[in-house]
Amino acid sequence: MGDDPMEWDTGATAWMLVSASLVLLMTPGLAFFYGGMVRAKSVLNMMMMSFGAMGVIGVVYVLWGWSMSYGSDVGGIIGNPFDQFGLSGTIFDETGAAVVSGLGNYPQVVDVAFQVTFAIITTALISGAIADRVKYGSWLVFTAIWVTLAYFPLAHMVWGGGFLSGSEDGLAAMIFGVTDGAATVAPVDFAGGTVVHINAGVAGLVLVLLIGARKGFGKEPMRPHNLPFVMLGAALLWFGWFGFNAGSAFGANETAGLAWVNTTSAAAAAILGWLLTEKIRDGHATSLGAASGIVAGLVAITPAAGALSPVGAIILGAVAGALCALAVGLKYRFGYDDSLDVVGVHLVGGLVGTIGIGFLATEGGLFYGDGGKLLVIQVVVALAAVIFSGVVTLVIGLAIRSTLGWRITEDQEVGGIDLAVHGESAYETLGGGRVIKEVRS
Repeated sequence: MGDDPMEWDTGATAWMLVSASLVLLMTPGLAFFYGGMVRAKSVLNMMMMSFGAMGVIGVVYVLWGWSMSYGSDVGGIIGNPFDQFGLSGTIFDETGAAVVSGLGNYPQVVDVAFQVTFAIITTALISGAIADRVKYGSWLVFTAIWVTLAYFPLAHMVWGGGFLSGSEDGLAAMIFGVTDGAATVAPVDFAGGTVVHINAGVAGLVLVLLIGARKGFGKEPMRPHNLPFVMLGAALLWFGWFGFNAGSAFGANETAGLAWVNTTSAAAAAILGWLLTEKIRDGHATSLGAASGIVAGLVAITPAAGALSPVGAIILGAVAGALCALAVGLKYRFGYDDSLDVVGVHLVGGLVGTIGIGFLATEGGLFYGDGGKLLVIQVVVALAAVIFSGVVTLVIGLAIRSTLGWRITEDQEVGGIDLAVHGESAYETLGGGRVIKEVRS
C-alpha cells in the first residue's frame, strides 16, 4: 500500500499540506501581532525574532528534530536523534517505496511538513516575553538549543508515545493502571496545550526572570505603536489556527469539522470574556483586548478542540478570555517584565485549556458525570510539563548568560534595538520621532 500515488488518500494528503501551510503562516502572523505591540524603535527586531526562528528550526527539524520527536523511544523522554537523522528512512524505506504515515493513508513526509511548523511557532512565541532587550545572536542560539532540549523531548513525551502520553509505560498508566496495553485514563492534548503553550509560556517566564526588565519598565509608558498591526496579526493567527487545530485531526473528517467549530466558538467567546473584563475593570473595551482575547481563546481550545462540544468550547473560551485578561496585569503587581504577555496569555491560557478538559470533555469530563480521573491526569501532566520546561529553560538560559550574554547595552536599548542591531528602522525618523510624509495632489 502506498507505492502507487493513485493509492494515496489524496483528500487527506491535500488537507494536511494545506494545514501545514496554514500553521506556517501563523509565525509571520505572530510577527505582526508582536511587532505592533512593541514600540516603534523595536518593531523590526521583534518581527525578526519570529523570522529567525523559522530559519533556524526549519533546518534543525530536518536534521534531528523529527527523529527526536517521533523516532525510536529512549527512556520515554526523547526519540533517538540518530534514528532518522536528516529524515533518513522517513520519506522512503529501504526498498525505495514511500513511507506511509501512521496516522492515515498519506505519505509520512507530509507529517514532517506539518510538525515542523508547530516547532517553529512554539519557539517564536517565547520571543514576546523578552522583547526590546535581547541580543539577536543569543536569541538564535537559544532557539536552536531550546527547541532541541525542551520542545522535541516534550513533543515525544506527549505525542510520540513517551512518558506523558497514554502509553502503558507512561505517567497516566502509573496513576490509574493499564487496559488493553494502554493507560486506562489517557491524557488529552489534541493540538498542543502542553507541548506548545505551557511549554512556551513557562520558558518565557523563566527568561524574563533571568534576563530582567526593560529599562523604564513600570515607570514610563510602553504602549503598542501600531494597533492595526496587532489586529492584523490576530486575524492571521486565527486563520492559521484552523490548520493548527483542525489539521490535528490528520484527515478531512468529522473530527476536523468539530475542531474547526470549537476553535471559532472558543475564540469568539474569549473576545467577549476579555472585553467584558476590561470594561468592568478599566471602563474601556479596547482593540488590543479584542486581539488578545482572540489569542487567549485559541490557546485554551488548542488541547481541547477534539474533546469538547461547541457549547463546552464557548464556556472554555469565555473563562480563558476573562482569566487571561486578569493574568496579564500580574506582571505589574509582581514586577516581572513579560513584555507582550506570553505568560498571561499562553501559560495561563494553556493551563486553562489543558485542565479544563478534565471538566468539559464529552468523554471523561467531570461535568459529564464521568468522575474526576481525567481531571487528575490533566492536572498532573500540566504540572509535569511546567516543571520540565522550567528546568530545561533555566539551564539553557544560564548557560547563554554566562557565555554569549543576553542583554544589549543600555544605550542600544534606549536608542532602539532596530537601528543598533539590524542597522534599519521601520519608519523614517527625525530626532527620534516619526516623520509622516504627506503627498498632496
